[in-house]
Amino acid sequence: MKAQLKKGNTVKILSGDERGKTGEILEIVSLKSKKGFINKRAIIKGLNLVKKHQKPTKENKGGIVSIEKSIHLSNLSLVKTAEIKKKDEKKIDTKEKKETKKKK
Repeated sequence: MKAQLKKGNTVKILSGDERGKTGEILEIVSLKSKKGFINKRAIIKGLNLVKKHQKPTKENKGGIVSIEKSIHLSNLSLVKTAEIKKKDEKKIDTKEKKETKKKK
């Protein structure tokens, strides 16, 4: 069963230059190819940054800007935040038990 990736999910990148890094999905983009296939890609906050030269306009100053490029969904895996929270809670619980034993 495929994991349904949605906006706001935390994902881990499986391949490419940013392999092993985690981030939050900002947007899911659907791109249609020439053959009619729909490619789904995701933009991840702070990852896969690319420099873009922007022309100055009345609103924007222009210059070199860093933007996030999209990554294909097949190169992403969902990070289960519930498991991470449980591990943190267990660590806290064991620390509290040790402290109460020392006080006695």
